[in-house]
Amino acid sequence: MDQIQLRHIEVNGLKLHVAEIGNNESKAVLFCHGFPEIWYSWRHQMVAVAKAGYRAIAPDYRGYGLSDPPPVPEEATYSDFIRDLYCLLDDLAISKVFLIAKDFGARVAYLFALLHPERVAGIVTLGIPFLPPKLPSLKEGLPEGFYIARWEEPGRAEADFGRLDAKTVVRNIYILFSRSEIPIAEENQEIMDLVDASTPLPSWFTEEDVGNYGALYENSGYQTALKVPYRSMQEEINVSEVMVDAPALLIMGEKDYFIKFPGMEDYIRSDQAKMFVPKLETIFIPEGSHFVQEQFPDQVNDLILNFLKNHS
Repeated sequence: MDQIQLRHIEVNGLKLHVAEIGNNESKAVLFCHGFPEIWYSWRHQMVAVAKAGYRAIAPDYRGYGLSDPPPVPEEATYSDFIRDLYCLLDDLAISKVFLIAKDFGARVAYLFALLHPERVAGIVTLGIPFLPPKLPSLKEGLPEGFYIARWEEPGRAEADFGRLDAKTVVRNIYILFSRSEIPIAEENQEIMDLVDASTPLPSWFTEEDVGNYGALYENSGYQTALKVPYRSMQEEINVSEVMVDAPALLIMGEKDYFIKFPGMEDYIRSDQAKMFVPKLETIFIPEGSHFVQEQFPDQVNDLILNFLKNHS
């Protein structure tokens, strides 16, 4: 962990905060975080792939952590994130990369692969499979108290989060999203109120981790994070091809709440995603939660390293 180098790289007029470890001459692995994650969520995987001889790179997206915010956070888009990654690879003189992505980072990675297939050697996603660029509504069949429905409403999540400090927001989300139930609040209740101060952290997540995440979000706030992903899910992405030719791996926790979204378990277990990603393999981790890479780092690292080895 101490060997990970942190620096800022100017990309598209903004300074992105980037974590790196490994030899610059090695094959590159680019990590794409989710929410409420940040580069730090990949700490275990970055060290593992670097020890195996790869170059590991994990940026904070624009508006996240220590990266500069976009000029107008409320207008941030997935397309911005994808352009930033493309330019970051150019700046680092990396022609082709493995993408490792978590949560909504899976959408960033797969859209990148659709737009720039020549730059992608392979894709590993955790927690979320390939979903078509024109997303069906993830709210379909879920009650109003569903967290995405709450957070896509301008002002509501800001008011909910604003009652708490950044560390408490991260702590509460990690507790909620580590469970196998989808976070749903009552009509007059907010999502943050589903957890109180006496609720223990997951055994694999420490107060030091809470502090590290909290400090990063204390810097950035949540403006951009609420716009992308929650208020950008129906963003129009101009792709002419929806077939991903690169080899791909989905690592899915059996206890990940996302698998309980209507139709999602059948979509994942029946390999329907192979219609779009023919070279996809899916592996389940029996006790894995939505944060499987932090919960079972050794197991996830082995799966990622095997994938990299087989497709290098």
